[in-house]
Amino acid sequence: MAASAPVTTAYEADVLVIGGGPAGSCAATLLAQRGYRTVVMEKAHHPRFHIGESLLPANLRLFERLGVGEQMRAIGMPKWGAEFVSPWHGGRGETFNFEEAWDKSLPMAFQVRRSQFDEILIRRAADQGARVLEGCQAREIEFLPDSRHSDLRVRVQARNDDGSECVCAARYLIDASGRDTFLGNRLASKRRNSRHNSAALYGHFRNAARYPEEKRAGNISIYWFEHGWFWFIPLADGATSIGAVVWPYYLKRRTGSLRDFFFATLQLCQPLATRLKDAELVSEVEATGNYSYSCERTSGPGYLLAGDAFTFIDPMFSSGVLMAMVNGAAAADAIDTCLRDPSRTQAALRKYDRIVRRGPRSYSWFIYRITNPTLRDLFMAPRNFLRMKEAMLGLLAGDIYGSTPIWNSLRAFKAVYYVFCALRLKRSIAALRRRASNIRPADSERMITG
Repeated sequence: MAASAPVTTAYEADVLVIGGGPAGSCAATLLAQRGYRTVVMEKAHHPRFHIGESLLPANLRLFERLGVGEQMRAIGMPKWGAEFVSPWHGGRGETFNFEEAWDKSLPMAFQVRRSQFDEILIRRAADQGARVLEGCQAREIEFLPDSRHSDLRVRVQARNDDGSECVCAARYLIDASGRDTFLGNRLASKRRNSRHNSAALYGHFRNAARYPEEKRAGNISIYWFEHGWFWFIPLADGATSIGAVVWPYYLKRRTGSLRDFFFATLQLCQPLATRLKDAELVSEVEATGNYSYSCERTSGPGYLLAGDAFTFIDPMFSSGVLMAMVNGAAAADAIDTCLRDPSRTQAALRKYDRIVRRGPRSYSWFIYRITNPTLRDLFMAPRNFLRMKEAMLGLLAGDIYGSTPIWNSLRAFKAVYYVFCALRLKRSIAALRRRASNIRPADSERMITG
């Protein structure tokens, strides 16, 4: 007897969202609230593991807009600030408290398990009327020709976990597929970031030493070391997320197992190793490479890219979830304008482009220089001259959108940086050469496996 053909389910939607992470779920919730037929294709089943547990104070406003503020408070570890620890400054730490930022209404954030966080967001989208298809992986896309009889512009074919097929035709597509970069790959628009290159190794630990003070216990700690930097993120259930972001040349040195290499790397930072002295690894050690990239366009005929599907930068400033959610909300606003008033489509997409590019542009200047000795010196001895410390805290809090007043003070901070670089020109030139060598590509995808 011949095998039966796979069952195909067909959907039509105003908006199809690929990806049920922070960007996709945020967009789907807001679109569904406005009455648009919204379908979300998510390849995994929630709850599912994801790295990137540290949020910014600016996230909280989006939680209230989505109606999930109470749920986030229930799962979150209060995060009142960020600590930077430098071995070049005697191993001491410098803490930046969000309550001292320019905008005093952004005093704290949360650390969250992403499995819980992402599930809250995608369930909220479903509660608001979005059709959520989990275990459904988008595979092919077709852009439909203009027709007087239909305003459907894209058709996506997907495969479910059970082997069945589904297809969805929509007026607009939001690619929120994260680092899968569904459209970026298919449109050949994804580009490696030539100005930055790193990889990450990470795991969860139990019994990592936390600070005894209540307001410091949940802070993220950033530890510089010779080959990159570490994160230390305390979670509400007692676990701690530990990760190392390293240069490609360092990862290329690995000869043993990933676990052994990770533990050996942790020992290179004595202050962190001390906090992990009695800690126990309670997860697999994971790794990811090719850490920074960007796509050429944020939108095109019938589609928008949001969050990591458009770009990913080094996570030192914990900006990823905020940028993803801001992108998702902006995508919903842009599509709402396009569908309600097609004459304003180009203006809406230009505005969307400005919003999506603002986040990476705001953080990248600091990310490209964060291992420079001059910038480390400034971070480890902050001054509020011309309100520069308040502005830097605003950046760390995610206060970079809308009419935030921090920009002139950040320009002053950058001017001071360049002056100090000039005053120690030989050191600055050596640092530039060292960084150019550090970011040279290596076969990091091969090195992180096993």
